[in-house]
Amino acid sequence: MTTAREIMTPGAECIGEQESVLQAARKMAELGVGALPICGRDDRLKGMVTDRDIVIKVLGAGQDPGKATAGDLSQGEVVTVGADDSVEEILRTMTTHKVRRLPVIDKHRLVGIVAQADVARALPDPQVGDLLDALSSE
Repeated sequence: MTTAREIMTPGAECIGEQESVLQAARKMAELGVGALPICGRDDRLKGMVTDRDIVIKVLGAGQDPGKATAGDLSQGEVVTVGADDSVEEILRTMTTHKVRRLPVIDKHRLVGIVAQADVARALPDPQVGDLLDALSSE
């Protein structure tokens, strides 16, 4: 059984919930990523912020990215997977919640990120098609 730990990108960097959206955008550019986990002062995962969130919810809404915080963009409960969850469980979670990236948690700590591409590489071809269909039908 292939697990999240085996296919994830380890060492995901967080943006603090109190840090500005501008800092989040700069960090994304520096790391070459389109999403960052949002972590609280208690080092717990609070949400995810994407480049799309920044454009639509901050810039598109006329907000100042230097004043808006990453925490302002976290919404509700964060969808995650456990480090030892199977690829099938990851597929089910992505499909059910229609998300392309999942934070990977081990004992309440963020240990990595699993992206749609990571799952696609680990699945047989027919399941990859099912995943892409499910995530594209938003």
